[in-house]
Amino acid sequence: MKNRAHLSVVSALVLALSFVALSGLHAAPLQGNKSAERTDNKKTEQKSAAATPDQRQMRDLDEQVQQTKSDVLSIAAELNQLEEKLLYPSETQVAIFVALAKGDELRLDAVRLQIDGQLVAHYIYSAKELEALRKGGVQRIYVGNVATGDHKLNVLVDGKLKSGSDFNRTEHFTFHKEVKPKLVELTVAGPDAGSTPITLGEL
Repeated sequence: MKNRAHLSVVSALVLALSFVALSGLHAAPLQGNKSAERTDNKKTEQKSAAATPDQRQMRDLDEQVQQTKSDVLSIAAELNQLEEKLLYPSETQVAIFVALAKGDELRLDAVRLQIDGQLVAHYIYSAKELEALRKGGVQRIYVGNVATGDHKLNVLVDGKLKSGSDFNRTEHFTFHKEVKPKLVELTVAGPDAGSTPITLGEL
């Protein structure tokens, strides 16, 4: 129901934006027509000069539409943040991030996560996402709620090595949840990098 309310608010704002834009676009031609009637018997230069205020009005309308779009996006972002705080309170929130080891040439295909034996995430990477990770990007693959205390985290990685060979690895970790948000980072690397394939760290 929270998601529906969120979508309803954003949809209402977008509809309001569309109404403003359409109203302005319909109003401008009417004023242009009146101006054309008044200047019917004037010289061509005077007609061109009379069109300038209409052009200025259209520019002002366009600026208002762009500003309204920006406001709608800002409100949507704030709603997303509020929704996340309500769904994932700080005392139970855990977020898990994935990064590639610097300079590693592993083609990461998929990552699966299990917390306390339950599958919580299964993500398949596109070529663009892989490129972003290779450039130092970090992906939040999971956010959820767990109780305070110790928890088991199983990480399953599928990919391909530079040689074209399949790469599959599973690692088991334990993390401790305190009464504050828990931010965990998984760094993935292939055997060619000479490092541990999957390492666990905290942010």
